[in-house]
Amino acid sequence: MRVYLLSLGAGLLVGIVYSLLNVRSPAPPVVALVGLLGILVGEQIIPVARHMLDGSHLAAAWRRSHGTLHIFGLLPGRHEQATQRKSDSRPEVRT
Repeated sequence: MRVYLLSLGAGLLVGIVYSLLNVRSPAPPVVALVGLLGILVGEQIIPVARHMLDGSHLAAAWRRSHGTLHIFGLLPGRHEQATQRKSDSRPEVRT
C-alpha cells in the first residue's frame, strides 16, 4: 500500500510542476522524454552520493551504483551475456 501512496504523491508533485510550467498533461513528447530522463538520473543521485561519501570518486561511484545499466538498459552485445548469466543462475524447476 505504501508504494501506491508514494506513487500517488509523486504523480501529484509532477502535476503541480506541470501546472507551474503551463504544460498540459499528457505532456508533449519532448517534454515527457526530458522529464523521464530527469527521473532516471534523479534515481541515481542518492546511490552515487552514498558511494562518494564512502570515499569513491564520481566515476567509481557511478560504476558501483550501476547507473549506466539503470539508465540505458542492456546495451547491444551485453544482452546475450546478461541473459546467459540469468539463465545459469536460475534454479531448474521440475514439475
